[in-house]
Amino acid sequence: MKLPVFPYGGDYNPEQWPREVWEEDVALMGRAHVNVATLPVFGWAALEPEEGRFEFEWLDDILDRLHRGGVTACLATATASVPAWLTQRYPDVLVVGEDGVRRKHGNRHTFCPNSPNYRRLATLLVRKLAERYGQHPALLLWHVNNEYGGYCFCDQCAAAFRGWLRARYGTLAELNDRWYTSFWGHTYTDWEQIDTPTKNGEHSIQALKIDYHRFQSESLLDCYRAEAQVLREVTPDVPITTNLMGAFFPLDYHQWAKEMNVVSWDNYPYYNAEPADVAFAHALMRGLKEGQPFLLLEQSPSQQNWAPYNRLKPPGQLRLQSYQAVAHGADSVMYFQWRRGRGGIEKLHGAVMEHGGSPENRVFREVAALGAELQRVGGEIQGKRVPARVAVLFDWPNWWGLRYSSGPSKDLDYPKVVRAFFAALHGLGIQVEVVSPSADMAPFDVIVAPLLTMLRQEDADRITCRVEQGASLVATFFSGLTDDTDRVYLEGPPGPWREVLGISVEETDALPPELPNGLRWGEDEEHDATLLADRVRLEGAEVLATYTRDFYAGEPAVTRNRHGEGRAYYVATLPEAAGLRHLISLVCAERGVVSPLPDGPPPAGIEVTARGDLLFLLNYGAHPATVRLPEGSFVDHLTGDSHAETCRLEPLAVLILQEANSPREAP
Repeated sequence: MKLPVFPYGGDYNPEQWPREVWEEDVALMGRAHVNVATLPVFGWAALEPEEGRFEFEWLDDILDRLHRGGVTACLATATASVPAWLTQRYPDVLVVGEDGVRRKHGNRHTFCPNSPNYRRLATLLVRKLAERYGQHPALLLWHVNNEYGGYCFCDQCAAAFRGWLRARYGTLAELNDRWYTSFWGHTYTDWEQIDTPTKNGEHSIQALKIDYHRFQSESLLDCYRAEAQVLREVTPDVPITTNLMGAFFPLDYHQWAKEMNVVSWDNYPYYNAEPADVAFAHALMRGLKEGQPFLLLEQSPSQQNWAPYNRLKPPGQLRLQSYQAVAHGADSVMYFQWRRGRGGIEKLHGAVMEHGGSPENRVFREVAALGAELQRVGGEIQGKRVPARVAVLFDWPNWWGLRYSSGPSKDLDYPKVVRAFFAALHGLGIQVEVVSPSADMAPFDVIVAPLLTMLRQEDADRITCRVEQGASLVATFFSGLTDDTDRVYLEGPPGPWREVLGISVEETDALPPELPNGLRWGEDEEHDATLLADRVRLEGAEVLATYTRDFYAGEPAVTRNRHGEGRAYYVATLPEAAGLRHLISLVCAERGVVSPLPDGPPPAGIEVTARGDLLFLLNYGAHPATVRLPEGSFVDHLTGDSHAETCRLEPLAVLILQEANSPREAP
C-alpha cells in the first residue's frame, strides 16, 4: 500500500490548547514541511463529553485549518482513553488486574476488551467519526485506538475465555490432554472450573497461561476489528492502521498485521541502544507483512520522559535514526509530539515545539531541515522493498512459553537471543527479514531460528521442505522441545527437526554467567559459550565445533547436516558475538549471501542497507570512515554528489546512493 504522500509529521493534541494557538501551529507545520498530523488520539472526552452528546465543531475547525495549510490527517478513533462518565456509569468497562483488583478510573488502556459496553460505545463513536469525516479532504488514513496493550482478568474475561477454549479444544478431555492437567492432579471436570491466571490462582499449568495470552491478544484484536469493520463499511477506500510497539510482549503482532492495511509502529530506543537492536525492531515490523514497507508513526524528536535517563538526542542523531528507519522500510517519519504539554505525565516528553514555542529552537530547526530533505527524496524511496535472502524467525507464543518456563535458566531471554543472531547478520551487512515461523519461506536461502522451543509440526514441516529444496537452516539450543500447547515431544528435542538436523539432544546444561563453557572451531579459533549447553548425539550430522570444558568437553557444540539439497546447522549453545559472527559468515557464504559492499562487512560503526535500487550508508561511529563501493559510479540522493570506488562518511552522516545510470523514479 502506497500513500499519496510520504507522511512527515506526528501527534497533535489541539484539544489541549486554546484556539488562538491553532493557526500558529498550522503555519509552523508548513515551515517544518509537516504534511500529516495524527489527531485526536486521546480526544474521546472532548468529542463526547457525556453519553450520546457529541461535540465535533472543534474538530471540524482544526481539520479545516490543517487542510487549508496543506496538512493531511491521520485521523484517530480516540478510543484508547475512556471518559470518566463512561466508567462511572459502566464500571464493568474497568480492567481487573492480575492481582484480581478492579482498577479505578484513570491512566489509559484501562478498558476490558470483553466489556460489551466498551465495544458498544467505542464503535458508536467510530461510526460518528467515519460518517462525519469520511469525505473530508484532509483524511489520509485511519488510526484505530493507540498502542493497544494491557490484559484484563475480570469475570467477563473468564467467561469469554471459557468460550474461547471450547471453540479451540471442543471437549474437556481434549483440553486436559493438551494442557497436561494430570500434573499435580489438576484435571478439570467442568468448564466453569477454569479461571483466569491471576496471581492467587493457577500458575503451574503453563499451557493455560500461554492460551490466556493468545486469548487476551485476540480479545484486544477483536476490539480493533470491531472499529475497523465500521471504518471499512463507511470509508472502504481509506487505509486503516494502529501503532504497534516492536517486540512487545503481550500481543501476537503476527495475527494483528493480518487485519491492518499497513503496519505502523512507535520507535523509542534508549539513548545507549545498539544500532543493530533498533534495526532488528524495524525488520520485525517490516516482516509482519512479509517485507511490505511500514509506517514510523511515532518517535521522539529530542528525548523521552519515561526512561531511566532521558538524554537529549545530540545534533544529527534524529536525522540518523530517521534515515535508519527509512533504510529498513519506513514509508513515513513521524513524531510524538507536536507541542510539549503544559501539564500531565508527558509534559517533559520531547516535542517538535519545545516549551516556549520558538521555531528558533534547535529541535524545530532539525525537524524542519529533515522535512525539507524528505520532501525532495521521500517519494523516490516510498514503496521500495529491502531485498532480503535471510529470514530470522520470531514467534510470540514461543516467547510466552519461554517466559513462563520453570527452568532451565533465569537468564533465558528470548528477544535477547534472537537479537544476538540478528546482530551478527547486521554486522556482516546482510539484509534480513524477521518473520513468523508460519511465513512463506520460499524467498529465503538462509533461515535462522534462534531458541524456537515451541515448534509447531506444520511449521517444522514447511521449513524442512525448504531445506530439502536447497536452503540452509540454523537452529539453536533448546529448540523443538514442545508443541504449541507446551507438551514435550516424546522423541525429545529437537522434536520434528531431529531428522533434518541429524542430531538428538540428551541433556541441557544451564551456564551461569561466571561459568561459561568454551567453543573450539578446528585448531585455531575458540570462543566463549554461554547461557545453555545441549549435549548432542550425532545421528548423521558432522561436527564443526566442540565444547572445551566440563565433563562434556570434546562433545559436539555446532553441527551441520546435509538434507536434500540443503544443509541444517545446530548451535547447541550461545557463542559470544565473535563466535556467532564466525558461524553466520560461514553459513551465508555457502549460499552466496553477502553484503552489498565489495569488501564484505562494512567498517566498524557503519550500517549498510539496501532498499530497492538504493544503497543506504549510515555512520554511527565517533570518527569519519571510508567505505569502498561496488563497481560503477553513484549519485547521493540527498546532496546530488557523485561517488565512485570509495566514499567518506563523517560521524552521523547518511548517504543514499543510486547507480548514476539508473533511471530515477518520479516522486
